[in-house]
Amino acid sequence: MGGLFITVEGPEGAGKTTIMEKLRTYFAASGVPVLATREPGGIEIAEKIRTIILDKEHTMMDGRTEALLYAAARRQHLTEKIVPALRRGEIVLCDRFIDSSLAYQGFARGLGIDEVYAVNQFAVDNLMPDLTLYFDIEPDIGLKRIAKHAGREKNRLDLETIEFHRKVREGYKLLLNRFPGRIVEIDASQPMDNVYGTAKNIIEKHLSGM
Repeated sequence: MGGLFITVEGPEGAGKTTIMEKLRTYFAASGVPVLATREPGGIEIAEKIRTIILDKEHTMMDGRTEALLYAAARRQHLTEKIVPALRRGEIVLCDRFIDSSLAYQGFARGLGIDEVYAVNQFAVDNLMPDLTLYFDIEPDIGLKRIAKHAGREKNRLDLETIEFHRKVREGYKLLLNRFPGRIVEIDASQPMDNVYGTAKNIIEKHLSGM
């Protein structure tokens, strides 16, 4: 397609959004065409779906409903924003993508990784990231970071138990073994500059091998 599709994943409080913005700034300053976006969201329709999914009042939402809403938002985001950018030859940095659904809904919610993967393969028409950076952190540490971050969006996932967040991390670990050629693990408990430097080096190495 011409561009490079990079997704950024991790448990709550891993710092992925901050690192992604640093990466976007770096590549833009280097003259590399880059697009930064997020899931669920990124475009108007998907942002509206995001509001429904993450509304703290929607505690009765069924796990399959949640998974299907994520997949629907992902499809629209992909066709309207990500694919056009890749066709223009840009680097696309996306805060969360299919692996979030596999870890959160597939594993932590107990819907089944394979089942959620099948739904999402239909949604993305088999378009997978070229590279995924997984920022790993102990859930206890990540949630403490969030508690200190007054400006962070508070959503329905913040109401989940620590056991749920531990399952999310366990789910990501399973994905690391399942997609070793695509997903690269980064220790997100390090100082932010170290995490950013590691992420930047991984991407540059990937670019040099293209």
